[in-house]
Amino acid sequence: MGFEKFLFYVFAAITLFSAGMVVTRRNPVHAVLYLVLAFISSAVLWILIEAEFLGIVLVLVYVGAVMVLFLFVVMMLDVDVAALRAQFIRHLPLGLLVAAAMAVQIILIVGPGTFGLEQFAKPSPAPADYSNTEALGLALFTEFLYPFEIAAAILLVAIVAAIRLTMRRRSDTKYLDPAQQVRVKKGPDRVRLVKMPAEGKVKAP
Repeated sequence: MGFEKFLFYVFAAITLFSAGMVVTRRNPVHAVLYLVLAFISSAVLWILIEAEFLGIVLVLVYVGAVMVLFLFVVMMLDVDVAALRAQFIRHLPLGLLVAAAMAVQIILIVGPGTFGLEQFAKPSPAPADYSNTEALGLALFTEFLYPFEIAAAILLVAIVAAIRLTMRRRSDTKYLDPAQQVRVKKGPDRVRLVKMPAEGKVKAP
């Protein structure tokens, strides 16, 4: 077994371990940190198959931006750990059933009968001046142009829907009008003096 295959098995084991810890940890912050570890080890696997661009994007976008945002949100939210633990135990049988079904599907698709060197020849090593970023761009905008545009349209619809749900008016929420805040003056708009007659002292019973 070569050193490259050894690295593959090591980081694949780290990915599986961290993915399992994500769904089994009681502390949400620990789960997010394990998810960061899973992304980093997955990026190493991408680099091992000479997809450096995808590996770097996985680290920069997901680990450097998305997961940091998730971590801040989880740390700011008041998460009820006891309720999450009860829901985890209640849905554990269904989760195990879904996981078993997914494992069977993956084995049927990626098994040695349909996926392996017997079915697909080993790709030739790329030359030193090969750019997988350029090859990925050419594939996206030529062969997979329509799926790429459909995915972009779906993401645009999701962004618009998220903004619409966030900006909806609710009767139980107080809103501030920035235009009124800008037009405010230091005199009567800030402090209002009200003159009223003094009240007499209340007699003790």
